[in-house]
Amino acid sequence: MDVVVVGGHGKIGLRLARLLTGAGHTVRSVVRNPDHAPDVEAAGGRPALVDIEGPDAVAGLTEAAEGADAVVFAAGAGPGSGAERKQTVDLGGAVALIAAARTVGIDRYVMVSSIGADRPEEGRGPMRAYLQAKADADAALRASDLAWTVVRPVSLTDEPGTGRVTVAEHLDHRGTVPRDDVAAVLAALLVDGSAVGRVLEVASGDAAVADALAPFT
Repeated sequence: MDVVVVGGHGKIGLRLARLLTGAGHTVRSVVRNPDHAPDVEAAGGRPALVDIEGPDAVAGLTEAAEGADAVVFAAGAGPGSGAERKQTVDLGGAVALIAAARTVGIDRYVMVSSIGADRPEEGRGPMRAYLQAKADADAALRASDLAWTVVRPVSLTDEPGTGRVTVAEHLDHRGTVPRDDVAAVLAALLVDGSAVGRVLEVASGDAAVADALAPFT
């Protein structure tokens, strides 16, 4: 499988590249900063330089995605960014990738969203703008004709992954989840082609990734 990961230098993007390439797949890691290329390459990805906030975002992503099998949107404006950048990155970048996927005929699109994106009005301070951008990006993808899956993890940590998660359409708790385990969920969704047309919330849990995803195949 040949996968395009937008947000290729992000903490989830790098982990996903390691998992996929370690399993024999190809990863094209979209980054904006050429200085990030060595980190991407160390993770097994092939860097593709595209400014997803720029006027040529769709064209750049279209070129980067030509011939690939699937795309993943794992980019984010990050902590400390203002509401405007959340619109241009978290929403605008995701929408640009939808357009690029359609242009080159890629059907599979996996979105990394956030817990709470179904209730952005409950966000406080900067979190509200972030959740609104994620909500709008999710809505754009769900309205598309692509084979989409939206993944909404709870609060992310850099703790080592356990390989065990809880996956549900609506979790009854928040908690935390290691980025390692979110990347493992993404890799499984891509390889298995499961959970098309589903929104999945992900937290740490007791089930192996494959077992946690089994109800959504």
